[in-house]
Amino acid sequence: MNQPATQSDPTPKAQVETPTAPVDTATGTAPDYHALVERLRTSFLSDRTRSADWRDEQLAALKRMLVEHESDFLDALGEDLGKPALEGWITELSYVTGEIDHYRKHLERWMRPRKVSTPVFAQPGKSWVQAEPLGVVLVMSAWNYPLQIALAPLAAAIAAGNCAVVKPSELAPATSALIARHLTDYLDPASFAVVEGAVAESTALLRERFDHIIYTGGGAVGRIVMTAAAKHLTPVTLELGGKSPCIVLPDTDLEIAARRIAWGRYMNAGQTCVAPDYVLTDAETEQKLLPLIAESLERMFGKDPQASDSYGRIVNHRHFDRLAGLLNSGTVAIGGRTDRDDRYIEPTVLTGVTPDQPVMQEEIFGPILPILRTDSLEAAIEHIRGGDKPLAAYLFTRDEAAQERFLAAVSAGSVCLNDVIMFSAVPELPFGGVGESGMGAYKGERGFLNFSHGKAVMKRSLWPDIALRYAPYTRSKFSLLRKLR
Repeated sequence: MNQPATQSDPTPKAQVETPTAPVDTATGTAPDYHALVERLRTSFLSDRTRSADWRDEQLAALKRMLVEHESDFLDALGEDLGKPALEGWITELSYVTGEIDHYRKHLERWMRPRKVSTPVFAQPGKSWVQAEPLGVVLVMSAWNYPLQIALAPLAAAIAAGNCAVVKPSELAPATSALIARHLTDYLDPASFAVVEGAVAESTALLRERFDHIIYTGGGAVGRIVMTAAAKHLTPVTLELGGKSPCIVLPDTDLEIAARRIAWGRYMNAGQTCVAPDYVLTDAETEQKLLPLIAESLERMFGKDPQASDSYGRIVNHRHFDRLAGLLNSGTVAIGGRTDRDDRYIEPTVLTGVTPDQPVMQEEIFGPILPILRTDSLEAAIEHIRGGDKPLAAYLFTRDEAAQERFLAAVSAGSVCLNDVIMFSAVPELPFGGVGESGMGAYKGERGFLNFSHGKAVMKRSLWPDIALRYAPYTRSKFSLLRKLR
């Protein structure tokens, strides 16, 4: 996600500034993060995390935490983001428990060594790839889905047999406090820890040596994470987002397209990294689409979305002010009302938007949907390819040739045809970005592999020990080896 204030910048812009040293409020002293990480590393080196039974027990305990404290977490999500309980359950709790179920179902199969063929000149012998855990993982979470983005990567790290430090976002303080309160009551406290805090705590943690870091947030902080990781040659997974485009061609079912786009754009008050960020369509289709979006919004949120139990709020006043400033781009065709005290921005559609306007210069990350007019699929593709590669890209059309052209021409972390966001409900599909929208991926088996090292192994017999490979290198050996190759 482009700066400022993107998907999941876990902290305000001040994150890029020099922080003060963290202080433990209970003791008044600086916390010893080095000792914390080394404690987890000692647990990892004891080999306790390697067995399938341990991993399954930890995953089961993580799910039990979410089930037993479901109402508390839903209340916290409501407090932090005004998130409706059903939305919080679907997109956060149920999402994570579904991921956990998927890991538990497939874990033993994924842990098995994967046999590969051994060439004739290395016979007799066997070769395989063996997944081994990396060690201690740092999970740096985000505020927009503060439970999902903290615990889904954690579940993947557990499945791969790692210990972990979880750093929740301080911009979702109620959810962060619940994670800190309960996580190590349910999970092995020798192998897991939670660190709350903001810039100072994040910066201090990044000085430590981890075996993998996963960060969800904005590009500016992503670069800070990579710079810190480089000191220890620590691999990173970055989930950064971007301006996810949505092309609507005139041959699609516009009523369905409008409903699905409205759902994806305005869920969580637009604060979703893979939400359709803007629509690309022709003038005639735009005129047909607008009243259908308005109808969809009224069906979902009523005539007054501010009074709806199904519509959330902007996370804080800093983000509210940024979003309110973007309403000056183009013309407000739907919505546009705001209430700063309530952190409320009405579901809004902007028309007459041009690529050079402020709303098109950064990921919106709020309930504002600009429509850009393009004359054709090729013109829309050209616009998309002229910018950074997005985290997601969407196309609504019945034309299979157009779908194939879109898939071939548009590079994005994920693509959905004739819908939005729904790929995230498929555990077997990896989730991750490309280029400016991120690197690495997780979910399902890809998550297991992301937090594992695929160790190459060969086992050979001690007999026979054929002299063919040893010096002296004669012409006859050379000829025979060429034939064996």
